[in-house]
Amino acid sequence: MNDVRAKRIAKFIEPFRVEPGSKVKLDRDFDPAFKAGVTKKREGRELLRTGVELLAEYQRRLAAQGTHGVLLCLQALDAGGKDGTIRHVMSGVNPQGVAVSSFKVPSAAELGHDYLWRYACRLPARGEIGIFNRSHYEEVLVVRVHPEHLDRQRLPARSLGKDLWARRYREINDWERYLSDNGFAVVKLFLNLSWSEQRARFLKRIDVPERNWKFSAADIRERAYWSDYQHAFSEMLSATSTTWAPWYVVPADRKWFARLCAGAVLAHTLIELDPQYPRVSSEARDQLRDARAKLVAETEPAPARHGRAAAGRA
Repeated sequence: MNDVRAKRIAKFIEPFRVEPGSKVKLDRDFDPAFKAGVTKKREGRELLRTGVELLAEYQRRLAAQGTHGVLLCLQALDAGGKDGTIRHVMSGVNPQGVAVSSFKVPSAAELGHDYLWRYACRLPARGEIGIFNRSHYEEVLVVRVHPEHLDRQRLPARSLGKDLWARRYREINDWERYLSDNGFAVVKLFLNLSWSEQRARFLKRIDVPERNWKFSAADIRERAYWSDYQHAFSEMLSATSTTWAPWYVVPADRKWFARLCAGAVLAHTLIELDPQYPRVSSEARDQLRDARAKLVAETEPAPARHGRAAAGRA
C-alpha cells in the first residue's frame, strides 16, 4: 500500500474519530452536514469507487491470511442510512467473506441468555468481515431510552442499580478489548443524522409509493424521543470510544458522503491490519514447479470413441 495514500485516508477520517476519554455532546461537537472539503457528489462517488476497489483487494488478503477478522458496527437513528451504507460500501467485495447481521427485538431464546450472547453468536471468523446492522450498543441506547425493556431481560435485583449503564459500558469495553487481543478489529460507526433530515426522509417514505414499505408508525413514536436518544448517544460515545475500538461519528445528512466516510474508515482499519498473502514453503514451491512443468508438457488427449462404430469394435 502506498504510504502517501494511507496517510491521506488517515487524515480524511481524523475529524470523525471520537478521542478516547473525551466528553462528547453531539450537537456541539459533530455537524451532520459536514463534508470535509468534498464539495461535489460526483467527486464523492468517484472517491467511493476507488475505496471499494481498495477494500476488495484488502478483503482478498484478509481471507487468504486467515489471521484477523473485522467487526463493523453500524449505529444510527431510523432513516440514518445503515442499509444503503452497507450496500454501497461492500458492493465490490466477495460476498463469501462478508456476513451481515441485523438485530431486532430479542427473541425469548435470546432473552434467556446474558445481553451480549446473541451478538457473540454472530461474530465473524478469522478472514471474514462481519457487519452488525445495529449492534450490542442497542443495550445502552434503546434499552436506556426505554428502560421497560429491562423487565424482559429478567435481571437480578442487584443488577438494576444506578450504576447499570456505567457497568454495561465497562463490560462492552472489556468485551471489545478481548476481541481485539484475539485478532479481531472492531470498527464502530455512528451515522449522525440531523432532526430536519430525518423528517425529510420520513416524508419521502410516506409520499413516494415505492418507499412506503420502508415506513413504520414506530418511526414516528421513536422520533418523539429525539432528545433522549441524543443524550444516550453522547454518553455512549464518551464512555466507549477506546484506543482498541474507537468510535467514528459520520456526518449522515448526505448519503453519498456518509458512504464515502464509512468506506474510508473500513479501508483504514484493513490498512492498519496489513494482511498479507501467505508464502508457501520450499516444498510447496517444488510441487508448484513440477505441476507447471507437467501442464506445459501436456498434449491434448485423443477424442473419445463414441457411436455405432466404436460399439461394433467392442
